[in-house]
Amino acid sequence: MSYGTSRPHCDRTVAWGLLRAHYDAQGRAFDLRDEFRIDAKRFESFSLQAPHVFADMSKNLVDNHVRSLMMELARECGFEHHRAAMFAGEPVNNTEQRAVKHWLLRAPRGSSGDADLAEVHATLDAMLAYAQRVRADSKITDVVNIGIGGSDLGPQMAVIALAQFAVPGKRFHFVSNVDGHELDAVLRQVKPESTLFLIASKTFTTIETMTNARSARAWFESQGGQDIARHFAALTTNVAAAGEFGIATTFGFWDWVGGRYSMWSAIGLPIAIAIGADNFRAMLGGAHEMDRHFATAPLFENLPARLGLLDVWYRNFHGFTSRSIAPYHSALRRLPAYLQQLEMESNGKQVDAQGRALSVGTSPVLWGEPGTNGQHAYFQMLHQGTDVVPVEFIAVRDAAHSLEGHHEQLLANALAQAQALMQGKPDAGGHKNFPGNRPSTFFVLDRLDPASFGALVAMYEHRVFTSGSIWGINSFDQWGVELGKVLAKDIAPRLASGDTQGLDASTAGLLAKLRG
Repeated sequence: MSYGTSRPHCDRTVAWGLLRAHYDAQGRAFDLRDEFRIDAKRFESFSLQAPHVFADMSKNLVDNHVRSLMMELARECGFEHHRAAMFAGEPVNNTEQRAVKHWLLRAPRGSSGDADLAEVHATLDAMLAYAQRVRADSKITDVVNIGIGGSDLGPQMAVIALAQFAVPGKRFHFVSNVDGHELDAVLRQVKPESTLFLIASKTFTTIETMTNARSARAWFESQGGQDIARHFAALTTNVAAAGEFGIATTFGFWDWVGGRYSMWSAIGLPIAIAIGADNFRAMLGGAHEMDRHFATAPLFENLPARLGLLDVWYRNFHGFTSRSIAPYHSALRRLPAYLQQLEMESNGKQVDAQGRALSVGTSPVLWGEPGTNGQHAYFQMLHQGTDVVPVEFIAVRDAAHSLEGHHEQLLANALAQAQALMQGKPDAGGHKNFPGNRPSTFFVLDRLDPASFGALVAMYEHRVFTSGSIWGINSFDQWGVELGKVLAKDIAPRLASGDTQGLDASTAGLLAKLRG
């Protein structure tokens, strides 16, 4: 059965009906505190060790029966077939008739029979050789990555996360917003003779990226810059357009690499410049280990699959509409923003892969900030608010600094917050009542290094695939970003002309207000 073939919606399976009946009979009254009192080994039973990532899932609103039924749901929905189709290079992105092979970017040389693997490694070798040359060039002190979406969020997150491995003497800047204030702020910090601009656009036509790229080039030339070919490189498949721009150095990728899955490709050049070729390969290696785990581990032991099934349980049975990400490591501070695109752009769909309307909810809203900052901001709502929001804690056992007492306080706070969400604290007066029984998942990395970081990100990728597969949607297109872009092209010249003909009253009124 091809994934594009019509199949029943998940909520019409036998397992779904059994899950609904179980939730109505017992799930509403499920209490984690009771479960821990009943089962002394609940922590061991509901914990999983995957490559580089340990997950304590014991503080989730799941019992053994729900866990078994969720796995049966995965089988009835054809998840295992869908997963195999992706790893076989079939066009599981059926609306664009494309394969989905970001996993191939992480595959070691000779590890797959896929015809594209040799070209993947040829491009990787060339990109890493260039990165090494830039790292060794003491005249380049600033690297400015100009992209948007997946061409910005992933590389920016990774460079920050792996800063302890970064080459000394170079600063990294990321410009994505078409708001000129962002680019202007960067340009005021750099000099043309010591800056390398990376223009990251698959088609070399993305309007925000190209607007910023043209402004960067104009600034470079106005400041006396002489050699665009030396100070600009392009991460694109449109070599001709890059050449017309004046760029001679280009690194391409393939149509089976979606933007939000592209940091492993040439889009990762700023990461490679920052951390070096060996560390970049280690990052790919960690992700590949998670790929193999996801592809081969039985469902009961498969961490990304278990997480994706948990997301379906919470979204469609408990009715939870958001999830909070709380990384207790400042270097992971851009992870929540990255995951917003990864999950909400992938699974924020209202129709299935065949275009049929869905009768169940799909992607939750993702949001969060690093601990302990979040504790002094929105944790009040997590503990005492009217909405239940599952929380994901991410802790790193070994610190990369030697400041006395800091890491112990950080880890103590992470553990205490997860404990408090579950246990709560009764108060007859009400104001100090913590209801408890609020779910969380707790991830532990031994250390934050390229391999563990790669595994963590790949885990989230496959988790999103899993929940999308159960819902029967295409997680790899993003038509929802197109309409606003099309309308913006019509509105932009109207801001200059003042023409409001054909606009709705609100848009016309706002346009006039903004023109002054």
